[in-house]
Amino acid sequence: MRTILLGPQRFMTTAGTALRSLGVDGAVATINAGWEEREDAVEELDTVLGGDTRHLRLYHRMFDVIDKDEHFASAAMTFRDSHDALLSLYRLRLHNALDGVYAVQRRSREAQERGRDDHGAFGALDDAVETVRHVDAWYAAQLKVLYAELDERAPLDDSGVIGWHRGEIAAMLADCAALVMPGGHVGSLLRALRLFAVRVPAQLPVVAWSAGAMALTERVVLFHDHGPEGAREAEVFDRGLGRVEGVVALPHARRRLRLDDRDRCAVLARRFGEQHCVLLDDGTALELAPDGSLPAGARILGLDGAIHELEAAHA
Repeated sequence: MRTILLGPQRFMTTAGTALRSLGVDGAVATINAGWEEREDAVEELDTVLGGDTRHLRLYHRMFDVIDKDEHFASAAMTFRDSHDALLSLYRLRLHNALDGVYAVQRRSREAQERGRDDHGAFGALDDAVETVRHVDAWYAAQLKVLYAELDERAPLDDSGVIGWHRGEIAAMLADCAALVMPGGHVGSLLRALRLFAVRVPAQLPVVAWSAGAMALTERVVLFHDHGPEGAREAEVFDRGLGRVEGVVALPHARRRLRLDDRDRCAVLARRFGEQHCVLLDDGTALELAPDGSLPAGARILGLDGAIHELEAAHA
């Protein structure tokens, strides 16, 4: 299983090089549903990838389903409204929990500066972070319920139009030598992947960046410390394809994270401590080992809030 994660590709400076490094012979499938309405603007992508491309057009296929399957379209609207309500409640709980973490962290640091454990401040920080993890787990469980309700209202396997698209997509993937997944809107990309039950064969080489890289992981985390409305706490958004395990993908890390705020970064790393928070900045190219582990040199956030480079492969 060969997988390459890239940094942002505004000018696609490394995508072509990464694909050529795989030495594949044959057509290349692309899933760029994250580009939404610009999904068919692929001239530059075609040139970079060598011209022999098969665009799966998942975003446009989604709207074909909505136009032709009124029952599914109605159920999808209900799901969207329910998901928005769930996200609102999740964000409220998340902000309250993280406010507690930052307060305890300040107390813990003061205790550390005095060289003593002031009334259990060190352990209190770990416990506060665990509370945030509990909120994340609660959201994930509730989202799973919403998906189950959607499937009950409008079973995807019962839709003829969805079945037709799924069959065509699977056939196109089977006929290609590699898959490329660019960035864009990660929510649109994930919805399209789920609707058409896209399964990437383990033997199919993949090159992905930005939203595409996030979609390959087990758990997609949204983040933006420099958003138009101020800092936005990192939030678990949805499940990914799970091809890349043990990784939280952080594209545009230097532009979207306050990397100079080590306390904030330390909380992020602690919160997802069982996974590596991997920085995917411009120029980054990480080919995973055959067992799916990260290569030496991958840049991650450490529990101390600093940026570290892996010295050897880690799962």
